[in-house]
Amino acid sequence: MSYVPTLKSKYRNEVIQELQEKFQYKSPMQVPKLLKICLNQGVGAATQDKKLIDAALTEMTTIAGQKAVPTKATKSVSNFKLREGMTIGARVTLRNERMYEFLERLITISLPRVRDFKGINDKSFDGAGNYSMGVTEQIIFPEIDIDKVNKITGMDITFVTSAKTDAEAFALLKALGLPFKNQNNNN
Repeated sequence: MSYVPTLKSKYRNEVIQELQEKFQYKSPMQVPKLLKICLNQGVGAATQDKKLIDAALTEMTTIAGQKAVPTKATKSVSNFKLREGMTIGARVTLRNERMYEFLERLITISLPRVRDFKGINDKSFDGAGNYSMGVTEQIIFPEIDIDKVNKITGMDITFVTSAKTDAEAFALLKALGLPFKNQNNNN
């Protein structure tokens, strides 16, 4: 038997039944699922220092466990000294096993390492069942060696689901274990 990530088996064994009962789906195939996780890191200072892009690509590859791709500027902006085609960031799209492994590491190891962590914001849904969050420091990931970091940069993490509404996506992500802020005590 091949390896199955813990969260994937949790989704199959627990989350599908839980969501099917909550939203009254007729078939288990109607239950929304996590399709992909997109990691994106913009490096604005890359216009002056090209080494920052190499560092960002290396860090993203280390964090995701999959090779990061550079993102290029589509427009020239003279105020930012930016030309069309310049490399200005790094991105990775995770699917299947790697996606579930990354999500598990994010929930159990990385997010608890954030200073003054009270949960992630539950207001960042896009209306179509996708959720985005930002991480201010890449050093929360244990794969990153703090001594080798040149510049502390953040990244955007987007969870793309097959949910039709934000309520379904919220229920799915909460059932998978994402630590959302308590709605009862808004500080």
